[in-house]
Amino acid sequence: MKEILKNLNKAFENKIRLGIMSALVVNEYLDFNTLKELLDVTDGNLASHLKSLEGKNFITFRKEFLNRKSHTKYFASSEGKLAFTKHIKAIEQLLK
Repeated sequence: MKEILKNLNKAFENKIRLGIMSALVVNEYLDFNTLKELLDVTDGNLASHLKSLEGKNFITFRKEFLNRKSHTKYFASSEGKLAFTKHIKAIEQLLK
């Protein structure tokens, strides 16, 4: 049991960060507004959770300009995908 618990990652304990990673792992990328609508959160709330995941190198982003408006795309990093997969596998093991 202790071994399983070691694979749970505190970064994904929050439901918004869990939702962000779930969405980014199954999509090549998502933009800020799509994530905001998908998760039904405010700009500030989403931004703070994205910054937290960026700080852990679990996600990356790329800014572009479309029609003179900033457009930010978010991607799950390789490190983030690995950490998230370990986290989900640990939850699955706990449920068995």
